[in-house]
Amino acid sequence: MSGTLREGELTVSLPASAKGRKFDDETHQLSHCMKAVDWIIDLPGRTYFVELKDLDAGGAAGHGNRRQYVEDLKAEKRDMDLVTKFRDSFIYCWACEQMRGPTFYLVLIACKALDRAMLLHRTDALRRKLPSGRPAGWARAMAEDVSVFNEETWNERLAEFPMVRTS
Repeated sequence: MSGTLREGELTVSLPASAKGRKFDDETHQLSHCMKAVDWIIDLPGRTYFVELKDLDAGGAAGHGNRRQYVEDLKAEKRDMDLVTKFRDSFIYCWACEQMRGPTFYLVLIACKALDRAMLLHRTDALRRKLPSGRPAGWARAMAEDVSVFNEETWNERLAEFPMVRTS
């Protein structure tokens, strides 16, 4: 593994072929008008936009009441924030000519209360709200695919990017 990305208690190791960067900071200079995903991971031929919500973090005060956040998530009240973060990040990278092949949107919601069925439901809901795949008439896709994970499913499906929790 060549590098790591860290957000709070979560650390992802990157393979040598990957270049990762924190994106939701001041470096893009448009935080006053655009939202941003947490990380962008570039690999030869594809790009991952990654958004993290760590509800299981010790002192996860940033998400307010954890139970309410999960209820809002189930009721699709958090979807537009996730959609906006992807769209704004995509537009920014496209306008800066930083796109390196197909783009995939990965959302990690670190919360043991979310089971596999709920993760699939969240994935399907985001796919409906984002133009994933290639809509008719488009020459290319904005998002080839969208996936929602918890820590367990992230490590199962994204073995090339192992995630660990440090506390």
